[in-house]
Amino acid sequence: MKDQWNIKELLEWTSRYFSGQGMEYPRLEAEILLAHILGLERVQLYANFDRPVAQWERKQFRDAILRRVQGEPAAYITGYKEFMSLKFQVNPAVLIPRPDTETLVEKVLELYHGQAVDICDVGTGSGAIAVSLAHYLPHARVVATDISEKALDLARLNAAANRVNISFYQGKLLEPLQNHPSFDVITANLPYIPLNEYAILDPGVREFEPAEALLAPGDGLDLYRQLLPQALEKIKPGGHLFIEVGCSQGREAREIARDFSQIEIIKDLAGRDRILRARKEQDR
Repeated sequence: MKDQWNIKELLEWTSRYFSGQGMEYPRLEAEILLAHILGLERVQLYANFDRPVAQWERKQFRDAILRRVQGEPAAYITGYKEFMSLKFQVNPAVLIPRPDTETLVEKVLELYHGQAVDICDVGTGSGAIAVSLAHYLPHARVVATDISEKALDLARLNAAANRVNISFYQGKLLEPLQNHPSFDVITANLPYIPLNEYAILDPGVREFEPAEALLAPGDGLDLYRQLLPQALEKIKPGGHLFIEVGCSQGREAREIARDFSQIEIIKDLAGRDRILRARKEQDR
């Protein structure tokens, strides 16, 4: 590589290199890493195309490129991921938030826009769902649970960084909330990938993201089989359950939610089954 480089030249070179490595979005990957190294927003790269990049910055950028081509997700390299237009810290203790999960959040927002509802997010991880709902439903009261203390530590940081108030509880599913009042909404994105599918996941996911946040026993829905009876007890009459499932699990998810009413499977951005929405019957 030559001695003097500016932002535009580095982006172009790295995009070509990533493309040759078979990355799906080479330009985006290059922009994310370079913006992180330079302490800029991605849009600022374009306003500073001619800015020279110092040798020490190029070294850090090369190190980031090497980590990325070895399969490490960009979000773990930069330490953050955008979700619902909010910024979340992430690390290998938590799953990286996915765009498909935004569908779950958006459906809750459509249903409860502007309302002062009580929400519980189960298995919150980085807090992406809980923090997003608290941010976009400012009158809501939000609590979240996770079995991992490391995940909860990160979720607390993300709640503080996004200036929302959430009560966090450590424990499995809804067990820590046995004495808590009921909720209008319960959300969950629990592990749902069975062992046979986990074995063929993208290596960048399988080798770097926490297996306990992905891998589920049995057919992948066993944790939901445990959660749904608890949720039925904790959701207010007329309230809703929203859970994320695998694209081949829609029919079985409907079956395990049979004690609810108005059961619906919602498609993700690619048109695949992804979110189950169900309603608890009103008291008669």
